[in-house]
Amino acid sequence: MALEIDGFGKNNRPLLLCFSHLRWNFVFQRPQHLLTRAAQDRHVIYFEEPVFEPVEEPSLHIVSIQPGLRVVTPVLPQGIPAATALRIQRRQVDELVSATPAARRLLWYYTPMALRFSRHLEHELCVYDCMDQLSAFKGAPRDLSDLEGELFRQADIVFTGGQSLYEDKRTRHPATYLFASSIDCGHFSRARRKLADPADQQTIGYPRVGFFGVIDERMDIKLVARVAKALPHVHFVMLGPTAKIEPANLPKASNLHWLGCKFYAELPAYLANWQAGWMPFALNASTRYISPTKTPEFLAAGLPVVSTAIVDVVRSYGARGLVEIANAADMPSKLAALLEGPDRGWLDRADMLLAETSWDRTWAEMAALIEEARDVRRAPAASGGLKCSIG
Repeated sequence: MALEIDGFGKNNRPLLLCFSHLRWNFVFQRPQHLLTRAAQDRHVIYFEEPVFEPVEEPSLHIVSIQPGLRVVTPVLPQGIPAATALRIQRRQVDELVSATPAARRLLWYYTPMALRFSRHLEHELCVYDCMDQLSAFKGAPRDLSDLEGELFRQADIVFTGGQSLYEDKRTRHPATYLFASSIDCGHFSRARRKLADPADQQTIGYPRVGFFGVIDERMDIKLVARVAKALPHVHFVMLGPTAKIEPANLPKASNLHWLGCKFYAELPAYLANWQAGWMPFALNASTRYISPTKTPEFLAAGLPVVSTAIVDVVRSYGARGLVEIANAADMPSKLAALLEGPDRGWLDRADMLLAETSWDRTWAEMAALIEEARDVRRAPAASGGLKCSIG
């Protein structure tokens, strides 16, 4: 395989094989933050869901992201049966890991669906990094919940991406740990400085309220339209790709600006030229367990932010006076008040909270738990097993 040619499997570094439902180049979020750090001392393969193209033979598209990190995408012929696609992916995975002994393999799952072609893999440890309640999302496969149950039985460690998820999953595995949304503070704090306005934002008027992230069923599109109508003097800048929503169905108004997906490196320049942020999430099954990473990112950028009543946002940020919580009726008035400026001391309080976490710290603590689990696996008689974190 090509991975052997560029150095994978040719030294003693362990292998982290990640199975994800998210495209690496879609939105830079939790998997990217963690796995770029993991690649500093191990080989990382990020195995995506397949793409189906008019080809005769299956292949692997392999992209080098940085030393030690490769994104691998199966390219499969269009129209092949689902069972055939699974058999091909199983064979491809076997070839990818063949150069690494089972005792040096760490399996890392973001999607239980990958068990359908990877459950047979021998490994030293298995991690389930549960960042979303996938079964609550629109179009979730019917067997997802059953496969998640199987993954809980196979996993040595379970990480959760928020307090609500932790509370839901901790009874299902004895080694469940809470690692809520973290922050690359150095990156987003650049927005506190004067940065040149990006070209596609320069013609947009002021004041500006912005959102960045995936635009899907978790966003309350009707609320966005109502608030834009109620505040015609405010310009709403919406950054991010659409998923499960047709772009043509997004609300339109002279003060609503859908600018599409932006690279992670570009975000500070956009945020630096906003006056506030907002998170107009719908309150439904798909948002019940979310812990939006953009919440601390807004704070690091120095932007006051208002959000609908997402449980983890209310408990972690609203209760501390760091995020204004609004309902559909008072969202316009609370946004208008926020544009007058946050209360005195707000930024200092935000910085105190941000100082408690970072993606570097999160990965270091995860890696320590992995090493602890490895020690337990190697000496089962000397240990009573992993203890469950209380978060």
